[in-house]
Amino acid sequence: MAAITDAYKGCLLGMAAGDAMGLTVDKKTYEEICADYGPAGLLGYDLVNGVAEISSYTQIAAFACNGLLLSLSRGQSNYIRNITLALKEWSQVQHLPRDPQRRSCWLCHVPQLRTRKSMDARTLDSLTRDLLGTPENPYNQADGPGTLTAAIPVGLIFNPDRMAFHDIGQLGIQTVALTHGDPTTFLCGAVLAYALAGILQDEKSSPEDNLYNAAQAVQAQFSATWSQAAELCQQIHNALELARNPENVPSQIMEQLRCVTCAEVLAGAAYAVSASRGDFDTAMIIAVNHSGKSAAVGAVTGALLGAALGEAALPEFYLECLEVAPLLRELSADLFNCSPGQLRSRLFDDDFDRKYSQGLPVDREGWAEA
Repeated sequence: MAAITDAYKGCLLGMAAGDAMGLTVDKKTYEEICADYGPAGLLGYDLVNGVAEISSYTQIAAFACNGLLLSLSRGQSNYIRNITLALKEWSQVQHLPRDPQRRSCWLCHVPQLRTRKSMDARTLDSLTRDLLGTPENPYNQADGPGTLTAAIPVGLIFNPDRMAFHDIGQLGIQTVALTHGDPTTFLCGAVLAYALAGILQDEKSSPEDNLYNAAQAVQAQFSATWSQAAELCQQIHNALELARNPENVPSQIMEQLRCVTCAEVLAGAAYAVSASRGDFDTAMIIAVNHSGKSAAVGAVTGALLGAALGEAALPEFYLECLEVAPLLRELSADLFNCSPGQLRSRLFDDDFDRKYSQGLPVDREGWAEA
């Protein structure tokens, strides 16, 4: 049980670490990165006032956690309803520097999650609509990775005693489709959710094996509805195959994969995870040094490898200056305690009730507003 809890924390902290490291170089070409940081590229955080700052990828994943916890703590099975609520509240506090209205999500009161750091303007625009997109009725054909990280906590809530495995894939698709209507893009939500669920169910399995199996599962489950499922499956498999060849130069492969669209970001993360051979530091360096969306690739890579390794295996220098690290530890513990089949006494304490029944802030060394 302790190993599973450690995996939850490793997943969210690894995601934030990859996001923070990639954010520094997200809008640079590989040539510009090398010019700024040397021929090996960026090898660690480029701190701002001693802090590794996160972007909207971490913010969105955190709010998706909050939405799922609203459902789980209340015994509700309509998860997408509260994920939608949470993401809309995130978008609202992004637009308003200080919003006095009462919110359902307690994370609205955390200053670091209110700071506007959107990596995808299309995401914010989509979330301002009264009705968001669905896989069957997409709002647009956007193909960016803006809300891919919202599928990360979806994979963490799976429990075979209470949920059907195919439901996780469906929820991953619905989550990304709220803002991005390209089928290949929202299918990525299912692949990511399946891969993380697989990692947590079998701690001896490798993240690359789970990515391979997740892509296969998405093709089998959804190809009859969306032909793009087969193409996405092949894209993931090709990235994993490239990682098996030790003669391939990671920076060249990442440029080849482009890492711009959501599917390319997921393929880039699959390559970085597999090519790193389980070393978190190596994975981060591969994930962010390219001309694509470095923060997105870093976040997805960090989530997958962090879940497989657990927090205890993550290098301390990635965590000691990471923005909102204590908050992510608390969120991951709440998610573990509240996941189906893992109910804990903490669900009934005043602190948990304050956060998930009342949507009120908690006092954690300056997290919440005065």
